[in-house]
Amino acid sequence: MHFKWNYESPTPEQQKAAEELGAKLNMSPVLAHLLIKREITTESAAKRFFRPQLSDLINPFLMKDMDIAVDRLNDAMGRKERILVYGDYDVDGCTAVALVYKFLQQFYSNIDYYIPDRYDEGYGVSKKGIDFAHQTGVKLIIILDCGIKAIQEIEYAKSLGIDFIICDHHVPDDVMPPAVAILNPKRPDDPFPFKHLCGCGVGFKFMQAFAKNNNIPFSRLIPLLDFCAVSIAADIVPVVDENRILAFHGLKLLNTNPSIGLKSIIDICGLNGRELSMSDIVFKIGPRINASGRMENGKLSVDLLVERDYSSALRMARHINEYNEQRKDIDKQMTEEANSIVSRLESMKHNSSIVLYDEGWKKGVIGIVASRLTEIYFRPTVVLTRDGDMATGSARSVTGFDIYSAIKSCRDLLLNFGGHTYAAGLTLRWDKVREFRDRFQHYVEEHISPQQTEPMLNIDAEIDFKDITKHLQADLKRFSPFGPCNQKPIFCTNRVYDYGTSKVVGREQEHIKLELVDSKSSTVLNGIAFGQSAAARYIKSKRSFDIAFTIEENVFKKNQVQLQIEDIRPNEG
Repeated sequence: MHFKWNYESPTPEQQKAAEELGAKLNMSPVLAHLLIKREITTESAAKRFFRPQLSDLINPFLMKDMDIAVDRLNDAMGRKERILVYGDYDVDGCTAVALVYKFLQQFYSNIDYYIPDRYDEGYGVSKKGIDFAHQTGVKLIIILDCGIKAIQEIEYAKSLGIDFIICDHHVPDDVMPPAVAILNPKRPDDPFPFKHLCGCGVGFKFMQAFAKNNNIPFSRLIPLLDFCAVSIAADIVPVVDENRILAFHGLKLLNTNPSIGLKSIIDICGLNGRELSMSDIVFKIGPRINASGRMENGKLSVDLLVERDYSSALRMARHINEYNEQRKDIDKQMTEEANSIVSRLESMKHNSSIVLYDEGWKKGVIGIVASRLTEIYFRPTVVLTRDGDMATGSARSVTGFDIYSAIKSCRDLLLNFGGHTYAAGLTLRWDKVREFRDRFQHYVEEHISPQQTEPMLNIDAEIDFKDITKHLQADLKRFSPFGPCNQKPIFCTNRVYDYGTSKVVGREQEHIKLELVDSKSSTVLNGIAFGQSAAARYIKSKRSFDIAFTIEENVFKKNQVQLQIEDIRPNEG
């Protein structure tokens, strides 16, 4: 895939501001310009950005209903009521349940956790889950990463004498469930200043408030921050402000003293002995936590995350890893089938969106397939499969397009839906799929811009090879953790040449290992271009070309910088 490059050279005013800020911070103007693009324009703001402090976390009692939630939890403990911690079966839900359960279990024993079965119960609060709670004497359910739309289910629980505290981050409807307390920064009446917490983040704020109210030292919460980092990375929420603080310290914990469960996953992934990043969570750790919920039951992941014995955890991690291998096989097969449908349906080439339905696809993997198709075709995508009399689906979006609003526009056809800007889930009668596809497509055509349907590479700065040093790479590392709203900086260098030693590598000869020089110096730099072997012939032709890249540490040669090439294009002079 070739990208359209989006790059604007800094104006003289921006260049001057970057030079002044760089001088104060002992930093190159290029990096100071990256700070300014992130709206960090003062020395003090830069220090807060580079050294996120747990003391800067927002007061949890600013969140609406937090005082009510803490009072109800205190009452439950005081009356020795049975408490159930209930969560969604994805990474965010499982880490949230593990965090809240692990913290409260230190102070209270009459507590259990519950993850609904994706295939038997579906998403969110289920009648089966409430019946389980009732049969086991539960009086309070703390629900995490779901529940904001469970009006009928929570009414049913209320009729059985069970109270709910909802900790969610999905967009609420106008009417909300009759819970005792609803903690959700996306509530329109919620004054909490940061709106982009994940479900685990909301759970953490609840525990922070509970600790504060009960004079429990904040230090008791710190060992749980690795769960926050995992959920923030896997749920793809903005890595700014409150999330940046939680992710920064959670990642530090993940690298130094992770919980037993996460340590076993790190070891199974083969990541031990190297510094973990947010992308390691996204591509290695997160999919394994997700795998049990996709293939069997998410409760297995929570069992692992709260496990205290390493040998037991390792055994469970191996089991979950097997699920992940099965998931990859099904994912590959379904993506190939979906691809062949898209390429076969000529009419889809002119559509602004993709809606696919196949009765044989596995419910637990359709979200991954939707993500793959979005990456390949760069269009908002909904993938649906049959579930009894219903069709259930997952939706994924492209940058800047609100897929939740697109699905909401078809709500009269839907039995259930929920999510946020870039990812959503939905359920409808299977005989309404065609009408949904037409209506969804019409909405997307009306609201999407042409720029949103073409692959775009946002270039942060143009630099020469002589500027790419170990010192620059170390300074760039301070911008991490990376994620939405704080992406890893992408640079470009124009008029570069093959040094003569670049070659195609990989099991299927799909990558290029590069040795390059630019036109302004004799500096030779190593690079790797994954999946771009089609450009090899042009590179070897001795003609100049332009590259867009990120700057990485060479994994095999610790003191060397390596370029990870995002795109290669012929130089047009």
